[in-house]
Amino acid sequence: MKASAVMVAALAGAALAGCASTGVGLGVGVPVGPVTIGIGGGSGGVNVGVGTGVGPVGVGVGVNQRGQVSGGVGVGASVPIGGGPVRAGVGVGTGGVIYDPADHLAEPALPLPPGTVAPSASQQVVP
Repeated sequence: MKASAVMVAALAGAALAGCASTGVGLGVGVPVGPVTIGIGGGSGGVNVGVGTGVGPVGVGVGVNQRGQVSGGVGVGASVPIGGGPVRAGVGVGTGGVIYDPADHLAEPALPLPPGTVAPSASQQVVP
């Protein structure tokens, strides 16, 4: 099983991360060196990302149509298409949202410098 098969599973898991649940998705990946670039789809929508894997397990990071960045992990299998290096596969995975541009009231990812106070919800504005 190639890394592209694993990437399909990882992308599928990342695509489903917007649902914050385990699910099944479909995707296609193209190997580029040690990583695979691919597109996956599932109940969470379409996701474009990059990932890598070892054996049937893969990890990936992707961006969906709402701009959410998600990470996923999955297990999958693939079959060759024709006689070339292109493969198509199906995977099962899970993932989570790492960054959501719509969540502007979230706590800062990095701690604030000493002596500073985080703005209250009423002081935060939508850009």
